[in-house]
Amino acid sequence: MSIKLERLGHTFTEEISKIIRDEIKDKEISFVTITAAKISSDLSYAKVYFTCLDDSKREVILNKLNKASGFIRKELCERVNIRKMPEITFVYDESVEYGNKIEHIIDEINKDDDNVK
Repeated sequence: MSIKLERLGHTFTEEISKIIRDEIKDKEISFVTITAAKISSDLSYAKVYFTCLDDSKREVILNKLNKASGFIRKELCERVNIRKMPEITFVYDESVEYGNKIEHIIDEINKDDDNVK
């Protein structure tokens, strides 16, 4: 990925976080953290990764975010000056969950090592 796309992805992450925090009235969506934005090289698509506090509402929040993507795209268009605003798709970021799982496994291994000694 080029430096320009990385910088644009970082800008999208910040601005979408602000839009969700300030503009969207739905309380479930307000507890969402935008973790990253990956933009295609032709600026036609953007995958926006998010996490949420309540994991049981992941699918509900995903549906609400994707329904609000048109509004978010319109607001983003006013805030970010690029020639073509990409279509936005929200995706749940499983990397945090995966990292926690790996950390738990490492902790279990360390406990077993301490018990053996």
